[in-house]
Amino acid sequence: MSKMDSEWNRYEVFEKERVDLPHRNAGSVHAPDAEMALENARDLFVRRPNCLSLWVIPEHAIFAKTAQELQDDSWRDQEVPHNADSEIYLVFQKQGQIARETYVAHVGQVEASSPQAAMRAALETFAAKNVFVWWVVPERLVLKSEAQDAPSMFAPAHAKKYRMHAYYPVEPIMRELKSAQGMLESDG
Repeated sequence: MSKMDSEWNRYEVFEKERVDLPHRNAGSVHAPDAEMALENARDLFVRRPNCLSLWVIPEHAIFAKTAQELQDDSWRDQEVPHNADSEIYLVFQKQGQIARETYVAHVGQVEASSPQAAMRAALETFAAKNVFVWWVVPERLVLKSEAQDAPSMFAPAHAKKYRMHAYYPVEPIMRELKSAQGMLESDG
C-alpha cells in the first residue's frame, strides 16, 4: 500500500464454527496488515456463531477459477518459473448454488510450485462434482488464529446477549403495531 493510497488491503475471512466443519468463507474485511485483519474479522464475524478458529487471506493471494473458467485451458499455459520451490497450497471449493450456501469451504491441501500447478493438483485430488468455484492459496500467506488465543478471542462473545438476533424482538413488536394500527383505522 503506497503512502498516497487511502484504501486498505482486502482480506477474505474464514471461520470454523465446529470441530466437524471445515473453515468456511464468512466474508471480507479491509485492514492495513494481516494481524489487524484478523482482529477486524474477530470483531465483525464472531458476534453470533460459535467460533473455534479464524483465518484471513489477502485477496491478491487467491488464485480463483469458476467451473466455466476451468473449461478454457489457457490458465494452464501461464508462465511458471522452472526453478520455483514447491510449497503447500490450501484448496477451497464453493459447492452448490443454494442461496444459503454462499461460502467457499476449505477441502484440503496440495503441494505445488505455482498457483496454476496447485490448481491442476487440486482438480486431480479433490472431487469436482457440483463445484462452482475453486480457490488455491499459498499456506504461508494465511494468518490463522492460534489455539491458545481462542479463549481471549472467542469466549467473550458467548456472554454477550446482544449478539443473538432473538434478543431483539422486532418482528413481534411490528406485528403488534400493525395490529394496533389496523384497529385504529377500523374504529375511525
